[in-house]
Amino acid sequence: MSRRYDSRTTIFSPEGRLYQVEYAMEAIGNAGSAIGILSKDGVVLVGEKKVTSKLLQTSTSTEKMYKIDDHVAVAVAGIMSDANILINTARIQAQRYTFAYQEPMPVEQLVQSLCDTKHGYTQFGGLRPFGVSFLFAGWDKNYGFQLYMSDPSGNYAGWKAAAIGANNQAAQSMLKQDYRDEITREEAVQLALKVLSKTMDSTSLTSEKLELAEVFLSPSGNVKYQICPPNALSKLLVKFGVTQPAAETS
Repeated sequence: MSRRYDSRTTIFSPEGRLYQVEYAMEAIGNAGSAIGILSKDGVVLVGEKKVTSKLLQTSTSTEKMYKIDDHVAVAVAGIMSDANILINTARIQAQRYTFAYQEPMPVEQLVQSLCDTKHGYTQFGGLRPFGVSFLFAGWDKNYGFQLYMSDPSGNYAGWKAAAIGANNQAAQSMLKQDYRDEITREEAVQLALKVLSKTMDSTSLTSEKLELAEVFLSPSGNVKYQICPPNALSKLLVKFGVTQPAAETS
């Protein structure tokens, strides 16, 4: 039955489904996982880097984490070429707002404007949905620290803890069990690494397979986006008992 209705994004099936949008969500299920956790003193993002070949030159820049503005960052799961277009769009929107109003763009307003763009690609013939999901981490003066998740349909929602990408259902259920409201940033990092270690397809976690980024307030009160360097990430994996020290040194 679905074959008659899945060739266009503009046609609803009799059950009220848009199959092309659902297929885009399926594509994200094959991508590397990303987890976001909201803590009382910041937001933690952890992503799984898919190493497809030993011969592949690992990128010096980040693969899963991107800075949108000084106060907003995203973790990505899905088709990276689609993500690059949307990230550039979000950066331009954030800078236009800052130029017009001389203050940072509110996080939810930025998320909503990007989701409007994603939604537009599900409404016109000849276009396909963006095959990418985002976890937005940010801070603004109205609501403090915030975490949002968006998908190819253009829907978004605020979350305390969320997972996208491969095995996201298993990760989500683990987060549901272990998350608590007054969690600190360090505990959030520990929880994210623990969940990723149990849901990743890889047998062992190493700093080459992970990316960790945090959004928090510096002592001076400025919003800071920080990516954890590989050597510090290796120490964290050992500290939280996710990886054995011997495995790191060999």
